[in-house]
Amino acid sequence: MLIVSFAVSCFAQTDVDLGNEFGLRLSASIDKELTRGLHVFLDEEIRLDNNFGAFDRFHTTIGITYRLNDYFKVGVGYALINPYSNTRGTFKNSRHRLLLDGTARLKFGNWRLSLRERFQATYRSGDVNIYQNPRTELALKSRLKLLYNFRRVEPYAYVELRNVFNSPVVNAYYDGSSYLEPVSMQPEAEAGWFLKGYNGVRVNRIRSAVGAEYRLSQRSRIDASLLFDCTDDIVIDANKKGTKLKSYTREKGYMTWLNVAYSYSF
Repeated sequence: MLIVSFAVSCFAQTDVDLGNEFGLRLSASIDKELTRGLHVFLDEEIRLDNNFGAFDRFHTTIGITYRLNDYFKVGVGYALINPYSNTRGTFKNSRHRLLLDGTARLKFGNWRLSLRERFQATYRSGDVNIYQNPRTELALKSRLKLLYNFRRVEPYAYVELRNVFNSPVVNAYYDGSSYLEPVSMQPEAEAGWFLKGYNGVRVNRIRSAVGAEYRLSQRSRIDASLLFDCTDDIVIDANKKGTKLKSYTREKGYMTWLNVAYSYSF
């Protein structure tokens, strides 16, 4: 019921319906304990979207985590994101992401409840149209996860909210079908719109997942899950001078990901 309610809320106020789509995420990671509680890790992930028919991107993430005690863990990491354009047949400009994590965990018998707060700053390299996207996107991901330890299998479920701190704020003169001529002679209203800046705060993504981890050995695990991804994005298409607004839409989409991850720790 929880997953269904997310899907309904996702489409409740849709301006542009992107529909439902399926994708695949495959990843492998290695984790090394340097000293008690201090770990370094490397993770590699590839993604297929468009109903498993197109290569989407690959992620390379490296980081350090430290367990303060039985209840709290902190971490810092860096991710290199390389998105792929299937229309052009080449990789797009890469993105660089800084990750800062804080995780609190409680145990109740075989149950484990955790809350992870992840702040991330994603820098867009290459030529960026500042009237469409900020150079660096700031966001906070809040994930609540419940896991049950059952011998070698650990089923789990989680919910995650993504809160963006620099969403675009736009004033536009719109009659419901087209963007109108300016009502003043101000330069910023030349095309009937004005980008006030990237200072909007809003939740633009809700994720929920069900899955299970299976312990292959003392050091290796495999994790399989279904991730339900509900997005609510503001998309601006404007020229680089900021004098013409081609479109200003709110896109809603619903993506189902099959995730398979292998991990090895030593």
